[in-house]
Amino acid sequence: MEIRPRETVNDTTRYDEAAAQATSSGFVYVAAAFAALGGLLFGYDTGVISGAVLFITKQFSLSTFPTELVVAVVLVGAAVGALTGGRLADRLGRRLTLLLTSIIFILGALLCAFSSSLAVLIVGRIIVGLAIGLSSIVPVYISEISPANARGWQASLYQLAITIGILAAYLVDYAFASSEAWRWMLGLAAAPGVLLGIGMIVLPETPRWLLERGRVDQAREVLRRVRGNANIEAEFEDIRQTLAQASERGRFADLKLPEVRPALIVGVGLAIFQQVTGINTVIYYAPQIIQSAGIPSASGAILATAGIGLVNVGMTVVSMLLIERVGRRPLLLTGIVGMIISLGVLGLAFHSSLASATLAWVAVVTLMAYVASFAISLGPIFWLLIGEIYPLRIRGLASGTAATVEWLSNLLVSLTFLSLLQVLGPSLTFWTYGILAVAAWFFCYYLVPETKGRTLEEIERHWRVSRFWKSRTV
Repeated sequence: MEIRPRETVNDTTRYDEAAAQATSSGFVYVAAAFAALGGLLFGYDTGVISGAVLFITKQFSLSTFPTELVVAVVLVGAAVGALTGGRLADRLGRRLTLLLTSIIFILGALLCAFSSSLAVLIVGRIIVGLAIGLSSIVPVYISEISPANARGWQASLYQLAITIGILAAYLVDYAFASSEAWRWMLGLAAAPGVLLGIGMIVLPETPRWLLERGRVDQAREVLRRVRGNANIEAEFEDIRQTLAQASERGRFADLKLPEVRPALIVGVGLAIFQQVTGINTVIYYAPQIIQSAGIPSASGAILATAGIGLVNVGMTVVSMLLIERVGRRPLLLTGIVGMIISLGVLGLAFHSSLASATLAWVAVVTLMAYVASFAISLGPIFWLLIGEIYPLRIRGLASGTAATVEWLSNLLVSLTFLSLLQVLGPSLTFWTYGILAVAAWFFCYYLVPETKGRTLEEIERHWRVSRFWKSRTV
């Protein structure tokens, strides 16, 4: 289902396609890269717990549920942050919201590092989660400064940064595993938090948000700065006319409007399926999974997990290279098929009577295949789409709502994984995720649109005249 550009902006004005093909200046690359540091912090703080929890559990003598709580409590803060972040981004602006995010990241990381008890550690994890949730506004920031013909890979910088953060967390976990220094593992997240704050001090607000606030001259100057050429008037006028059709600022009630509801269904559905197909069981619990498969040492399991993290980064780069050539839908559907197959094989491997050494290698390779499939599909494309499919006046609110659902789904999976392993065993647990991945494929096939090469204004105009579930080709 492809969004096709309309011939006119209104009855008398033809949309200038040159606007959609405007090239990025070097400045927009810098802006996107600094904004994507929010993703790096997201990835680091979610990935680092996989190694740290081995030693936190040992120090505090934790049973199954408290261990799940230490891992998952960050997601409570993330859900709150994602829900409030959308409103903050619409009111304060994308830039100030991300500056606030960097400060909260730093405070949360330091509190975790210096925590004197399990209760303090949990509070620190909630604060870190709040910042992770707020960082969900990064795709909106990047989408609003990127030209249509490069928005896919530039917005995917966020997901790339997440995977780099996860890999960095695994490597830090490995470096400190021999000394069991989990405080250093958690505390080092403060460093990229500082870099994000510096970036947000010097970077501009997005031209679309500025124009929505009536700051016309500043919006025009920022748009010229990020486009790197003088031919911005057509794009500028298209943004202004799209805004003129929105009579007032978005509210939660607007999420139920006919022109918003299908986009909300797409975003919320992708949010749920991104998590219930099991990805964060790998991110959070990969060392435990690998240990149960036959690698006994913590250092060895963490090192194998780092290999999985490296695959995650590499395949995210592949996705960035292909997303504007192949499109969102083909990558999404192909990647989910890979996830289904990988989860099936992983469950079969644990169900079989393989020797422990063989099972360990099969588990590691299969987890790599699963993560690779996720990294070209549900990983980057969810974050990309929630930054581009919503109307401008509620973009922050709607994307924040989708991100909140994503974090709540993450919380559900993280709080139940170890318990499912105990009740169902690894085979049935991974097969359950595989069945949910089948449901995800059908959802994406019938409901998720193709937005490749379309400006945000074209996408917004489309929702007023069409509903994606009526036809795959609009």
